[in-house]
Amino acid sequence: MKGPFNLSEWALKHQSFIWYLMFVALLMGVFSYFNLGREEDPSFTIKTMVIQSKWPGATQEETLKQITDRIEKKLEELDSLDYVKSYTRPGESTVYVYLRDTTSAKDIPEIWYQVRKKINDIKYQFPQGIQGPSFNDEFGDVFGSIYAFTADGLTMRQLRDYVEQARMEIRGVPGLGKIEMVGQQDEVLYLNFSTRKLAALGIDERQVVQSLQTQNAVTPAGVIEAGPERISVRTSGKFASEKDLAEVNLKLNDRYYRLADIAEISRGYVDPASPEFRINGKPAIGLAIAMQKGGNVQAFGKALHTRIEQLTADLPVGVGIYNVSDQAVVVEEAVGGFTSALFEAVVIVLLVSFVSLGVRAGLVVACSIPLVLAMVFVFMEYSGITMQRISLGALIIALGLLVDDAMITVEMMVTRLEMGETKEQAATFAYTSTAFPMLTGTLVTVAGFVPIGLNASSAGEYTYTLFAVIACAMLVSWVVAVLFAPVIGVHILSTKVKPHEGEPGRIGKAFNGGLLWCMRNRWWAIGITVLCFVLALFSMRYVQNQFFPSSDRPEILVDLNLPQNSSIDETRRAVDRLEATLKDDPDIVRWSTYIGQGAIRFYLPLDQQLQNPFYAQLVIVSKGHTREAMMQKLRDRLRNDFVGIGGYVQALDLVLDRTPYRRAHF
Repeated sequence: MKGPFNLSEWALKHQSFIWYLMFVALLMGVFSYFNLGREEDPSFTIKTMVIQSKWPGATQEETLKQITDRIEKKLEELDSLDYVKSYTRPGESTVYVYLRDTTSAKDIPEIWYQVRKKINDIKYQFPQGIQGPSFNDEFGDVFGSIYAFTADGLTMRQLRDYVEQARMEIRGVPGLGKIEMVGQQDEVLYLNFSTRKLAALGIDERQVVQSLQTQNAVTPAGVIEAGPERISVRTSGKFASEKDLAEVNLKLNDRYYRLADIAEISRGYVDPASPEFRINGKPAIGLAIAMQKGGNVQAFGKALHTRIEQLTADLPVGVGIYNVSDQAVVVEEAVGGFTSALFEAVVIVLLVSFVSLGVRAGLVVACSIPLVLAMVFVFMEYSGITMQRISLGALIIALGLLVDDAMITVEMMVTRLEMGETKEQAATFAYTSTAFPMLTGTLVTVAGFVPIGLNASSAGEYTYTLFAVIACAMLVSWVVAVLFAPVIGVHILSTKVKPHEGEPGRIGKAFNGGLLWCMRNRWWAIGITVLCFVLALFSMRYVQNQFFPSSDRPEILVDLNLPQNSSIDETRRAVDRLEATLKDDPDIVRWSTYIGQGAIRFYLPLDQQLQNPFYAQLVIVSKGHTREAMMQKLRDRLRNDFVGIGGYVQALDLVLDRTPYRRAHF
């Protein structure tokens, strides 16, 4: 009568096929490792939308009642709404829409469509002259590479032309996502009328402006069909420069006037200024570059750096390019850390195995590590999991667990060999005696991470790959232990194994004595176990509650909040004072400054701030070992030298800020 199916026995009877499977698994694992996408953070859905509306000339109270309140009340109809946060200024309304953490990522596009539809349903309630509302549901785009362009001896307009040219050249980089410019200032033409001249000539300023608008309008002039050709007819007279404006003749009150005779024409930049960008205190224009989702940021970063170096050679003298943020370097360090951890784990496992089991048994255990990792890499590639912060952490955690099953199998084989059995008998006995207990232990370990895998919150989405990778590694390690390890053991282990003789050592005697005492006094053992569990629960109150650790990146964020009626010029002056204290600081590598808005999202969990003229944010890159000291130095400086200005210094967090509902009126 045949016994139950023995997987290890089947593997021994089909060794050629098993060796083939091992070779294919290793080969596919190597290819998958190099094909895996590499990112800093896992793909994550930012469940936030920004709705902005403008009503030029309106007061804060009018904007609040006519726009903000109506939008907020309509948004309350959303079933998945968590809360809204609104900022209302004279003539400007900004509403943040936050969805519940439990909202599924696949439902987000449909919800944003419902938001747009609901707001469009109440558009007729808004007063005339409203600009918008505009919707931004791409709030979570991460621009991992940021370059700053500075100009020495060139105007900002000329610099912008070169940045636009660079932007077009970068479009050819493989894997490129979005590109945005930061800190550019729009050019305008100013007409400065002399009220004395206008009064003397009896001319109304509105007549001049209306006449200019009429002449500069784009109007259809028809087409001419000449045989086989169709020619479009366009009227001339549009203004292309201040010279065109100066030469225009206006007919006002049945008389003709040259515009240059009644107004001074000058070229400048929009006033008040748009949000500005600086690098190391120098005015600059930033180019923020995002990679396509799921791409290899290391390969993308290398290709981008090559293209930037080519562009630098073609730029004129005076145009400088600075690397503000480089996500590829961060990811490269993380992957390098995993490689180091993998090597250390292999060495530790070999040492422990060699000492406890012997050289041959240790080699069997060591061979299981690349096999398990290879199959995990294949799983990651075909399931769309990239090499990022969470999956790398899961792999490092799994390294300490995936060798357990193989060690149990090899140890059982060695024990049976000591009893005089053959290699084949020892391998098959290992399966019948330990396979299902190992599987139970593996499933229990996987069950410990199930709460992460089934968590429907934003944190659960962010950390899902931790559960997926560890679960895969543990299950694959069991397969390797019962299918591959016996075959490897049969070829590596020696039959000349001497049985252990003599009495156990001190540690063995102590363990045996403790085990016998627990078995003879089981109620005492159970009571001590329950007491330890109660003490552990009581001690939990003294353990710091922090789901995510602090980031170890060297960047420091410095927020400056001036009084809410401050102009952007006043904010710029405050920034000038702070930047003057940062120059020649040996603990600072570089810094970038955003005036009138927060830093662009160069890091996924960054709590991005929108445009406000009284707000500025500095991103200071410190020398890694001096970050904490630098943060304290900045706090002291803001407290002592910037009285009346709200300053906040913080390192980068690993979670998005989900502040409770509050409404602020600026």
